[in-house]
Formats: sequence, structure tokens, C-alpha cells
Amino acid sequence: MALGTALGLALTVPGTASAHPGGPPAKVPVATGWGGAVSSVDADATRIGLDVLRRGGNAVDAAVATAAALGVTEPYSAGIGGGGYFVYYDARSRTVRTLDGRETAPARMGKDTFLDPATGRPIPFDQAVNSGLSVGVPGTPQTWQTALREWGTTNLRAALAPARELAERGFVVDQTFHDQTAANAARFADIVPTAKLFLPNGQPPVVGSVFRNPDLARTYDRLGRAGVDWFYRGDLGREVVRTAQRPPVTPNATRVFRPGLIETDDLARYRVLDRRPTRIDYRGLDVYGMAPSSSGGSTVGEALNILKTADPRTQDDVTATHYYLEASRLAFADRNRYVGDPAFVDVPLRGLLADGFAGERACLIDPDHAAVSPVPPGDPKPPYDHDCTATGTPEATEPTEGLSTTHLVTADRWGNVVSYTLTIEQTGGSAITVPGRGFLLNNELTDFDFAPLTPGVFDPNLPAPGKRPRSSMSPTIVLRDGHPFLAVGSPGGATIITTVLQVLTGRLDRGLSLPAAVAAPRLSQRNGAATEVEPGVPGPLRTALEQRGHVLKDNPEIGAAAALEFLPNGRVQAVAEPTRRGGGAAGVVHSDR
Repeated sequence: MALGTALGLALTVPGTASAHPGGPPAKVPVATGWGGAVSSVDADATRIGLDVLRRGGNAVDAAVATAAALGVTEPYSAGIGGGGYFVYYDARSRTVRTLDGRETAPARMGKDTFLDPATGRPIPFDQAVNSGLSVGVPGTPQTWQTALREWGTTNLRAALAPARELAERGFVVDQTFHDQTAANAARFADIVPTAKLFLPNGQPPVVGSVFRNPDLARTYDRLGRAGVDWFYRGDLGREVVRTAQRPPVTPNATRVFRPGLIETDDLARYRVLDRRPTRIDYRGLDVYGMAPSSSGGSTVGEALNILKTADPRTQDDVTATHYYLEASRLAFADRNRYVGDPAFVDVPLRGLLADGFAGERACLIDPDHAAVSPVPPGDPKPPYDHDCTATGTPEATEPTEGLSTTHLVTADRWGNVVSYTLTIEQTGGSAITVPGRGFLLNNELTDFDFAPLTPGVFDPNLPAPGKRPRSSMSPTIVLRDGHPFLAVGSPGGATIITTVLQVLTGRLDRGLSLPAAVAAPRLSQRNGAATEVEPGVPGPLRTALEQRGHVLKDNPEIGAAAALEFLPNGRVQAVAEPTRRGGGAAGVVHSDR
């Protein structure tokens, strides 16, 4: 998606899509050089982040500007109607800091909110998604302001200015934007402002046309001038509440959009949380991730701890893949049983990331045979006796989590690094656009388990007032000797965890370059009956895994990573997807070329 060059466009109707003689700009998946780097799924967003770095901004300034641009060009995955997790390496103090900007449940939400009162059973999932009921209190605006205030060099107004201009001028529609709109057209058509914005003339925007969002441009302009209090304590917040409580449904809507529970007091109470990151030692490297309410740092960390009990130098490709899948299977069993919002659940994080617990879990891996899912969770409390017997009750069902979201990484000339994952949950969120404001509201509360996964067994992820739903977002930064080495993350719901894990093991254990590790065909095992595999997984590897008992299920696309690596002599390499999700865009301030 690209910034339109036809600057003479005069129409200001939201969703205007005009013919454009050129196509979207070419996306470069790998860029190497110095002076700073940006990688995201979108060429406009990456360009904007690089411009910030060239003007002297730091990695935090560039990350916020890039994220705001993604709210324009990737509105079905990100925006100020959602939330996310921000991981930051500060070069001066050599520390990693994290911000939990996850959405929260309204005060009126209870553990039975997603149950049908007549039957006591969960309501249909699509009725939860397409409703105000699933709208959580957004955390993205406060995340941006907090990150800039704590670590940035500019203010919110300046950081939003390039994205505001992008929304006003427009970007060239690519195939991915068109296809995502078409896939959501039926539900978008049920909401008046959503249909008006994203379905001009009743149809998805044509590939090659210029899509403009002047409503969002005005929203960014006012947000930059007024600050986030306009969102959390002002008129914009009241508009968000009114829209969620009474979704602006068309008279001929084919769906029932349930009213939301969010109130203005919920917005006023919202706080971004400065959390201590997760950290593990992996083969002499420090791997930092996001602590609960995300399950990303704990689950990636536990799986890596399990994998480091084996020597990758002794493993062929089949055995290495088998161990990766089994480590992920075991870590997901523990994630589903123990991880939730730590304000409501006593998450045994220290135990989940203990080497002793990893050894206990690793001894359950049969080198020749896959386990049958669901495997039961382990007991992360010491002492660890390594008796190699599985105990506990496995989860009866697998949690549901939306597959959208987006990720970006930035680095600056001083060595600061950001790994930032943000989302509105499903592709297109709740499908509800705030009238006249140009952004969609999230459906993040569907990340809660609607009912206990296993009857009679404690579930850490049931809804509660003010609670943050468990997430799989896994923004990760890897340090070597206290200095940044890698940063990576991905969208993809629960497959985020396996995507990040596979990229890390590909780069750190299997001798792949970072571009090759990102591009490699993916497999995802999440303690489910089947392992999902992309079409590019070689036939001989598939056959060998099936011979070890793995049940394989095709998935056309898993994740869409963005990453960077620090190279010798002060150089940096930015890496994006070459093909997944239409391919990503990587860039550096000064290219080797």
C-alpha cells in the first residue's frame, strides 16, 4: 500500500477510492545498512518510520509513527480502537522495558457475559465478534503517548503528523487490502459508517485506486493537539462508548449486533502498565519477551527452555522439527492452564520459565513418537523430580483467538530497539466504525474463554470486570552480551507464538540467516489434535513427521513476521515477509547499496 502521488485529489468523502495510474510501491523484504532500520507489513508505514529516523528521531518515535501509519493502511489489523504490547531496549541503560497496552473488560462484564442465559452455553462466536459486547477498552492511544513520554524525543502531535497526511492524501490499494475488504464485506455492510468508509459505491476498493480516510486524518490531528485525554476522558471517548453500546446498524442488517458494556468510567480508569519483561537464557543469549497478560513471553520462553535441553548439532532436520513441535505442544498445555491476567490470577511465571521445570517437561518428549494431544499441563512448582510421567487433566477444548494483528520493529543509530505488536483482534475487529472518526473498534474480549475449557477445572482466562484477556502477542528482543542482537514478532493469533519460536530456532539453532528463518515454511503445534503446516513444507519432511505420529493439517499461511538483526561493524538488517500477507517492507536509513 502506498502514498498516493495524485496530490490533486479534492474529494473529502470518507472511503473515496479514485483511479490511480501507478500501482502500489514495490515492497523490499530485506534491507541491510546502517543508521537505523524499520520493518513492517506495509511500505508506507516503513517509509514513514524511516523518515522519522532520518530527521533525528529515535526508535520509539519511529515505532509510534509507523504504528499510526499502519492504522491508516492496515485498519483491519491495527488502530486506535485496539491495543498491544510494546517492548523497548534502551541502549543507554542497557535494559529492556515493556508496556502492556492490552484492552480491558468493562466493569459490567462478568464471567457469564458470553453465555446464553437461556441455555447456559456460549453464544455463537460470530455473534460475539460482530457486536459491541466484544469491544474492550482500547489501550493503543495511551501506549503511544506513554512510550513517547518515557523514551521518545518528540510529542504525540509530531509522531501522528505523517500518518495524518497519509490518511488525507490516500494510499494505493493493493491486492491484500482489497481481499481483506472483500472477505469482510458482508458484515461491514451491516454497519452504516463501516460500509460508508470501506465499501465505497457498495464494493471493496479496486486494486490500484487511491483510498483516502479524511475522517481518520481529522481524528489524528485532534488527538495530537488535545492529547489522549480527549480519548479517555473527553468527547472522543464518549463517541466510542455510544458507538459500542448502540452499534449503528443498517436497517437491512443480516446480523444482530449485541450492545456493548463499555462505559465512560471504564475509559477514564484505563492505565497502560509498565511490566517487567520475561527473560530466559538461551544458549548464552538473553531472550526478552512480554509477561502476562500476554502468554507470548512465557510460552516462547518455556518452549526454548525445553529445546535447550537437546543439542541441535546432533539433530537432523526431521528430529529438530519433531522436537520443536513437541516443545510447543507441552508449553501450550501449560499456557492454557496457568496464564491469565496477573491482577486476577496467580500466574506461576517463575516456575513456567524455570530450567528445572523445562527439564521435567523435556523428558516427556519421545524422540521417535509424537505425543497425542491434548497433553496435560505440568506442575511448575518446585521441586522438579524429573520422573517423566504426565499428570493432570488435559484441556478438553482449544482456546479461540483471532488471526489478525500486525507487528513492527525499529532500531535507531544509537542502538535503541522497539519490537511492537498491536491489534484490533479479528481482521476488521468488531466491524464497528466510530461514526465520523475513521477507525474500527476491537473485538478483543473474544480472547477470553467464554466458558471453562475443561468443566470443573480452574480457567485463568474467564471474563471479569477490568480484566485483560490473555493474548499470544510475542514481541521479542534478543541480547548478546547486553547488546541487541535480534528483534522479532508476528501477527497470527495463537500461531504468533509458534511463528516467533520457529524464527528464533531457525536463526539460533539451525544455521539459517534471519531472512531465511523468516521465509521458511512454517509448522504450528498448539496442543491441538493436528499440527498445521504451510504448503511449502517439503514432502519428505511431512512424510517423516507423519511416520513419527504427527497428524498434519494444511494451513495456507501462518503468521507474518517482521524482524531485524544487528550485524558486525555497526550494520543492521531489516527483514520482512517476502510473500505472506502480500509481503512486507523492510528498510534502513543508509543502505549498503
